[in-house]
Amino acid sequence: MNRERLIRLVTVAIMLATLSACSMMSGRKSAEYGEQMGRAEGALSNDKVDVALVSFANAAKADPTRKEPWVRIAQIQFDRNNYAHAIVAAEEALQRDARDLIAEGILTLSGLRIASQSLQRLGERDALGSETARREARALADTLKTAIGEEPVVDDEEDNRSARASRPAPRPKPRVSAPPKPKTTVSKRSANDPFSGIGGD
Repeated sequence: MNRERLIRLVTVAIMLATLSACSMMSGRKSAEYGEQMGRAEGALSNDKVDVALVSFANAAKADPTRKEPWVRIAQIQFDRNNYAHAIVAAEEALQRDARDLIAEGILTLSGLRIASQSLQRLGERDALGSETARREARALADTLKTAIGEEPVVDDEEDNRSARASRPAPRPKPRVSAPPKPKTTVSKRSANDPFSGIGGD
């Protein structure tokens, strides 16, 4: 056996050993991933949310290419009103699948909830008194209305005044006087005798 052939055999053996080791590691990761996901779903069914979050995080570590653990984490955090954590998890899911509608919806709604809470706090502190802040708030409201298929509402008082000024003045309606009531005279006899008008005299 010459030297070159020996080198080739050794190289092939190393490659086969490497592939075998990778396959074993992949199978081990897959088994760990499935175990952690099952543990997480079981914890959720028993209302052990914190345990489920830990198991979902472990599943994400076991197989970093999978989006499902991140989607489930985003859902749980959104339901717990932890919108910042929900955004982080949803973004992790979208990095693995940019077309995931659940993650996209959680990301959008969480951002809107945070913006709504911030606007409410600013309003309570009278921090929306500047024209810039009001304009930004109206722009956000118009964006939301456009997204759900409604016409934006113009709240600017100046625009309202100009809209009122551009409308034609309504024509005054002609006054119609009521016709005079006919005078009726009731004789003393007919008033006292209800049958006096029947038949002849």
